[in-house]
Amino acid sequence: MEALLNKSVRLVRGVKTDSVRYLFDKIVWNNRLIGIKGARGTGKTTLLLQRLKALSLPPHQATYWTLDDLYFTDSGLADTARLFYNRGGRILFLDEVHKYPAWSQHIKNLYDEYDDLQIIFTGSSIIDIAKEEVDLSRRALMYTLYGMSYREYMNFKYRSELPVLSFGEIISGTQVWQDKFPEKFRPLEYFAEYLQQGYYPFSLEDEEGFATRLQQVIRIIVEYDMAQLSGFDIKNAQKLLQLLYILSANVPFKPNISELARKSHIHRNTINEYLHFLEEAQLIRLVYPAGISVSTLQKPEKIFLNNSNLAFALAPNATDKGNLRETFFASQMAVHHKISLPKQGDFTINDTYVFEIGGKQKGRKQIEGMEHAFVVVDDVDFPALHIPLWVFGMLY
Repeated sequence: MEALLNKSVRLVRGVKTDSVRYLFDKIVWNNRLIGIKGARGTGKTTLLLQRLKALSLPPHQATYWTLDDLYFTDSGLADTARLFYNRGGRILFLDEVHKYPAWSQHIKNLYDEYDDLQIIFTGSSIIDIAKEEVDLSRRALMYTLYGMSYREYMNFKYRSELPVLSFGEIISGTQVWQDKFPEKFRPLEYFAEYLQQGYYPFSLEDEEGFATRLQQVIRIIVEYDMAQLSGFDIKNAQKLLQLLYILSANVPFKPNISELARKSHIHRNTINEYLHFLEEAQLIRLVYPAGISVSTLQKPEKIFLNNSNLAFALAPNATDKGNLRETFFASQMAVHHKISLPKQGDFTINDTYVFEIGGKQKGRKQIEGMEHAFVVVDDVDFPALHIPLWVFGMLY
């Protein structure tokens, strides 16, 4: 165990705390069992290490372990955690829990056995703790970490000091929120850059190698992380990748299940289930008509990529500006709001507000006469009549 503690010390020493993700200040850190889900590459590990560093506790009291460490191939988590506790340990940060067999059972046992041991764990976005062998949903306070907003990207990379805006402020008009921005702020200066490489925090570490690394992350998600899903046959990983590439070249995609099955060589009876897997992995976004209840086996009305960065990684020669606009809008809104498809317009938010997305010449023709309907326009800074697209990147 000393090796684990020493490794934790080295990792904490190397992490920077000058900038933290939006979720850091929203987590109720004093809860005894906290779970953080998120797609690979969104910064869950950094979040844990930053919290551990902020505690300023010695490693025998608070430590970080990743459960894909070779140490745990021949040393059990429960026994190691008990040894840690008996030596004075009180806070345990566990990373990549989905890599460890029966992880939910081990965490439940530790939670029940030691009422003064705090456990904070992270896992893939594909985890559904209510469907694990042991349901932790009544014990754990769960959060989801999404990729960076446009605001976070600007603040982290360019040291901007951009505000968080509420949805209500945005739809109230530019006069409500424009003065909150620095006078010299040019909102479109780095917007195209964000669309291509700003969603994943690791772009800040390696800008030149970002596209290659993102492609590798996609393969790891499909070929390894999805092996943890109940009902997913890992032998079909290659077919799932093929399905993802088909979708990426055609988004926004109105699914024809028979055609998708033919092109991907996946049986048509399982296509909807596999689409659901890809959405859980935060690789695509399934959008359904407004006002309906959604089941896993239901065919979506439209399919988008989860975020605009994926479009450049998966289909760089097929990126379409209209699709990038809609993908960006959906990725930023989905963090705190429900998205669906209206009969008129592009998106319905929270079953009430309708948005039509377009270029700077976009008018209200598609939503004329509709209540609670707004036009969102790209390629403009602070338009007088409509809402600029970039401002939806300030929601978190």
